[in-house]
Amino acid sequence: MPDNNERQTHDKKRRHIGQYVASGDWSEYWTTKISRAENGRIWVRGYPIEELIENLTYIESAFLLVTGELPSAREKAVFDLALRSSMDQQFINSAVGAARFTASAFPDSPIPALASGMLASGSVTGSDQEPAEMLIEAVGWNLDQDATCSRVLELWLQRRGRVPGLGHPMHKKAEPRAVTLRKMALELDGWREHGRLLDAIEAHLASEKGRFIPINLAGAMGAVYADLGLDPLIIGGLGALSYGMAFLAHITEEVREGVPLRIIPDQLGAHYAGPDERHLDKERGSS
Repeated sequence: MPDNNERQTHDKKRRHIGQYVASGDWSEYWTTKISRAENGRIWVRGYPIEELIENLTYIESAFLLVTGELPSAREKAVFDLALRSSMDQQFINSAVGAARFTASAFPDSPIPALASGMLASGSVTGSDQEPAEMLIEAVGWNLDQDATCSRVLELWLQRRGRVPGLGHPMHKKAEPRAVTLRKMALELDGWREHGRLLDAIEAHLASEKGRFIPINLAGAMGAVYADLGLDPLIIGGLGALSYGMAFLAHITEEVREGVPLRIIPDQLGAHYAGPDERHLDKERGSS
């Protein structure tokens, strides 16, 4: 079986609505390569679903769904490692706060709160999509390592004012999840070209800044997923999905043990910075 780095993870040619309007042929308008269902039969990526349910683990099934092929033993181990590396980090991830706020206001079902947590999972809250995109783009330049690192810093400090995948508001010397993920990925031969480049960028940034800014979990996960050959869109989704169990745990705790209708009083940091009290009659009378 070919390694996933040799697989095409997404089609480069995109269809557009104009071609269907112009031709009047809508026969392929709704097309999917993922699954097929008929009366009493279901196939996923070409396999009868009975075979998959009977023989695959959840990790293998997930890999098949997002890539279209079954994982090798190495890919399965690395994919499983990355997915379980997020776990939880108290309230440091603000997407957890979004989920718990929603749960406090809508305790009837976990689904709206789960959606809130997913929707708040982005570049600021630690999505691994942006680091992956950075690394994939940089590897594609085919420059030597020093030139690549210099260009990455120049581009991303202009684009974002920071380098994706590096730095953490709490873990200043090392992000424990990232350290463990990297260590185990190395043992599984899952820290390859993109991972090595992230190491080099970390060292280069430290040299330029004069202080160490460690690889964070989003960076490590982005590198591992990129080394598995995954599409950046899939990588971004996996980042949110891998935190999904933490969202569910927080949501359940909030509903069962929390405080209905969470607020932010002054004692917890609410601060008004607008104008002092004023009145319409005085302002209009003086105009």
